[in-house]
This record gives sequence, structure tokens and C-alpha cells, in this order.
Amino acid sequence: MPNIIKSYVRGVDALNKFTGLVTMHLIFLMIGLLLYSSISRTIFDTPINSVVTISQFLMSAYYLLGGGYSMQQDAHVRMDLFYSRWSPKGQAGADAFTSIFLVFYLVVLLIGAISSTVYTIEVGQKTRTLIQYPLAPIKIIMTLGVVLMLLQATATFFKDLAKARGVTL
Repeated sequence: MPNIIKSYVRGVDALNKFTGLVTMHLIFLMIGLLLYSSISRTIFDTPINSVVTISQFLMSAYYLLGGGYSMQQDAHVRMDLFYSRWSPKGQAGADAFTSIFLVFYLVVLLIGAISSTVYTIEVGQKTRTLIQYPLAPIKIIMTLGVVLMLLQATATFFKDLAKARGVTL
């Protein structure tokens, strides 16, 4: 494999690893927020109206930004009818082949995400809750998550292609 591809794979892997390790801590922030809300509601009888909305935003960011890291760590769900019986080179070849479809799907998803983000920013779209939060930040995070996943999918494609050829990246 050319050095540019090796550098690309290393760079994308580092970026998604950093993003995934930072993002995984959002779950603790969400748990703390929900715990605080529960305590304030039951003990102090002062409910916080926006906790659910903020928790949904945090969970969305957690899910969307962690996709590339999940793919990099091979932590996603795989249907395994025949796959486990194949050789590592055969598995890598099948993974490289199916990555083409994943990249196509992610490109279409990215086009939709960009369109949705631009619309949200132009219109000033907000949540339909008591406190109307702007949706632009979560839409930007959504688009960034799709970009990270697309970058990781192409890096994984190159790794699988190299593995199918018997080369390690």
C-alpha cells in the first residue's frame, strides 16, 4: 500500500480513537444530569423541565460521535452465518466488499445530514419543548458524526483490502 494510504489510515484511526475516548464520557454527564434531576424532583420538589431534552442531545452526540470509534474497534454487530468459518483473508475480502456499500450509504446519509443542517441553520429551527433550544448544534454534531464514520469506513476498507492481499497496514 502506498504511504499516503498508510498515513490516511493512521490519521483517521487516531482521530476516531481520540473522539471516541472523549465522547464515551458523555454518558457519565448524562447520568449525572438525570440523577440530579431525579434528586431535585423527589427531595426538593423542584423539577427541572429541560433535563430530558438535554439528555436526548447528549445521548445523540454520544451515539453519533462514537460510531467511527465503534467501527475501528470492531465493536459493531455482525451477522455470522458463514463468516466465522472463512479464513482471515476471506473475511477481510468480504469486509472490503461490503464496505463499498457502507461507504455509498454513508455518502447518501452525509448529503441528507448536510441538507438538514443547512435548513436548520437557515430557518433557525428549535425544539418544540417548554424551553426552545436551537437544533443547529445537534445537527452539526450529526453531520460531524457521519463524516467521522465515513472516514473510518474508508480507512477500514483500506485495512481490509490490505489484509485480503496478505499485507498489514
